[in-house]
Amino acid sequence: MTLPRLVASDVDGTLLTDDDVDAISDRTRAAVLAAVDSGTQFVLATGRPPRWISPVVDALGFAPMAVCANGAVIYDPATDRIVSARTLSADLLGELAEIATRVIPGAGLAVERVGRSAHDAATPQFVSSPGYEHAWLNPDNTEVSIDDLLSAPAIKLLIRKVGARSADMAEVLSKHVGLQGDITYSTNNGLIEIMPLGISKATGIAEVAEPLGITAEEVVTFGDMPNDVPMLAWAGLGVAMGNAHPEALAAADEVTATNADDGVARVLERWWW
Repeated sequence: MTLPRLVASDVDGTLLTDDDVDAISDRTRAAVLAAVDSGTQFVLATGRPPRWISPVVDALGFAPMAVCANGAVIYDPATDRIVSARTLSADLLGELAEIATRVIPGAGLAVERVGRSAHDAATPQFVSSPGYEHAWLNPDNTEVSIDDLLSAPAIKLLIRKVGARSADMAEVLSKHVGLQGDITYSTNNGLIEIMPLGISKATGIAEVAEPLGITAEEVVTFGDMPNDVPMLAWAGLGVAMGNAHPEALAAADEVTATNADDGVARVLERWWW
């Protein structure tokens, strides 16, 4: 590949190390900054919501555009502005919730919403059904009734079952969801995310790239989980981490070292050293 015009990287399990939840190694940071200094665009492409982007920006030392919520949201952390958002309607959320609770008994539900900024106080960001058990260590959900949960559009629906495997949940749900939404997951500890149909990290990166005149062939992407598969397959060079899920490995053009061994930097250093 010639000099990339845009580099897009997943965050957890890819850009970040395993030492700290929001840590980036000196080597990886230096490689990213070298790319940016040369004029190449750098984009974060993550399942994280906008409110979880600030620590990554702090670790990088600059504020790149962020494709959040698996492509449903484009967020500009430099101005703390939601540029665009794709949502599931309230009616569709109701249909999906009925399917999820019927085919995965005991599952908890949650939705992610966005307002005009990462921490828009006028919009409850992450609301869940009573008793919902968060899949991460930093629970910031607000419990509401199911009616309230499904009352407004959301950028994603989360289905959580403690003790289950995300891959098994996705397999069961895929038989019932059909054309109502796209199923994905970024962890295998019993958490599934349903996105608006046709939305992925690939569509989000394309939304950032197209106004700049950048084509898929000029893009390098890095990822490690099934929610990274669309962008790994779409980019001119899709790179899976050495620690990647088998689906990500199969979709990638090549495999680099693990996130703990500066896998992103090892590829970027081909052009910026």
